[in-house]
Amino acid sequence: MHSVFKTFVSLLLTALLIVGGCTRIGLAYRHLDVIIPWSVNDYLGMNSTQKTWLDERLKQQLSWHCTTQLPGYLTWLDRLQQMVENNQVTEPELKARTAEARQAIAQVTHEITPSAVELLRKLDDSQVQTMQEAFAKDLREHQDEYVKPPLDKQIDDRAKRMEKRLVPWVGSLTPAQHQQVMTWSSTLGNQNQMWIDNRRQWQSLFVAAVQQRHAADFPQRISQLLGERDSYWSPEYRQAYDRTEQATTRLMVDLMAISTPQQRQRLVEKIADVRADFNDLSCLKAAQQD
Repeated sequence: MHSVFKTFVSLLLTALLIVGGCTRIGLAYRHLDVIIPWSVNDYLGMNSTQKTWLDERLKQQLSWHCTTQLPGYLTWLDRLQQMVENNQVTEPELKARTAEARQAIAQVTHEITPSAVELLRKLDDSQVQTMQEAFAKDLREHQDEYVKPPLDKQIDDRAKRMEKRLVPWVGSLTPAQHQQVMTWSSTLGNQNQMWIDNRRQWQSLFVAAVQQRHAADFPQRISQLLGERDSYWSPEYRQAYDRTEQATTRLMVDLMAISTPQQRQRLVEKIADVRADFNDLSCLKAAQQD
């Protein structure tokens, strides 16, 4: 369930990936009622009754999200755009925007957790087994893609993924920016292994909780697993996460420091496009008129 609500570790990455790589946020948002059940069904194998229940609950929660949360996203995007326009992409500003993004994500997680608990409690044993098998497949695929390759290929692939995320927003990188991305990726070293170890541990704990879904403490366990994932981190992973966040924040600052006027203008325009897409949503317009 939590895979639907993914986060990223820096301000500009949050901005770049807020629509999952799609540059038309309105299009993506309008199809969340289709995307979310499809994603959840990959893990749970829902029956028709469960799908009907989820569809109805999603209508309510998407309405809540659009009318109560999206206005704050517009303000957040305004701050982001001003940072770029005023050439104030600094570590303190990036960290402030990141904290705001985390808070927004926490609010969404808090809102959807009761629905997650209710849905998970409706599962039968075969569906729990389906979820466990889906998690195992997820781990195998991520292991094959991110961990099995030699470390030098992991570093190269990580840099390529970062550039792929950046290019739609700022255009082609300069040679100096390309080198910064490569240096950033090298700095992270074998972070992939620690990341997948942490992913494996969380999935194991989640499956164990769902297997005890009729226990009195089940809501509390799921609430913590969804909303307080960092409470399950090992000391090693916490250090690796902090290093990754700091390195990525520094990368964004450095990239913007040597960005061209054309790159900054493109980024400003892209942020404005995202804001316009949000603002054009009919549910948000209705909320603004109330």
